[in-house]
Amino acid sequence: MTDKKHDAVDLAQENEACEGEPLGTTYHRGPVIMRGPMIPSDTTTGNLLSHEDSTDWLHMDPWRVLRIQAEFVDGFGALAELGPAVSCFGSARTPRSDPMYRAARHVGAKLAQRGVAVITGGGPGIMEAANRGASQVGGKSVGLGIELPHEQGVNEWVNLGMTFRYFFVRKTMFVKYSSGSIVFPGGFGTLDEAFELLTLVQTHKVAKTPVVLFGSEYWDGLMSWIEGPMRESGNISELDPALMVVTDDEDEAIRVATSTIGG
Repeated sequence: MTDKKHDAVDLAQENEACEGEPLGTTYHRGPVIMRGPMIPSDTTTGNLLSHEDSTDWLHMDPWRVLRIQAEFVDGFGALAELGPAVSCFGSARTPRSDPMYRAARHVGAKLAQRGVAVITGGGPGIMEAANRGASQVGGKSVGLGIELPHEQGVNEWVNLGMTFRYFFVRKTMFVKYSSGSIVFPGGFGTLDEAFELLTLVQTHKVAKTPVVLFGSEYWDGLMSWIEGPMRESGNISELDPALMVVTDDEDEAIRVATSTIGG
């Protein structure tokens, strides 16, 4: 048989194989289709009605999506009527004898006296101090805790609290319900919260939100790096350092953080 005849036969066989379902039966799971080796041996309904004791399905991604959605719904429901608020971030390790603890407590009280709710991560240290100040003067003291292996829940000075499983849901609540943020000395978690907000402002995902870095001695090194190598290398714009205000004055911190409230 000539090469051309071989080619014609091969083409005819390929066309015949393409007719019908070349990969076998099509299996539908909601909007998802699966064929061939991708078809599962079980079914969604079968899994739902199974009498087996296994709870592995609780840890699958589709179930996680439902938990994430539930956290958003619970958070929005809890905070929807909060009113004007300012977030206070800072270390969970700050002792009560530290001057920064006292400053955070004063700031929390002064914000509450102005009718502004105080939102923290709900933990000890700086977070406890700000919640304590707000609560002791009869203000709204909010704690948005995070589920961690060694955490004991929100601190005792929180009068409206919620514990989250997912960091990104928790940070959404900070951003959505705060009109400004005061960042006290802290570690990686504090920086994560501050730079999440700064990134959203820089990229115009949210309206300009004031960010105060409280404690010049602590933050001077960071600001020197931002205004120096980071800006000089062109990795941020000339105006980006102005997204933050560094101060040691409690009243200035409050004035800046609340500058968009009622505006």
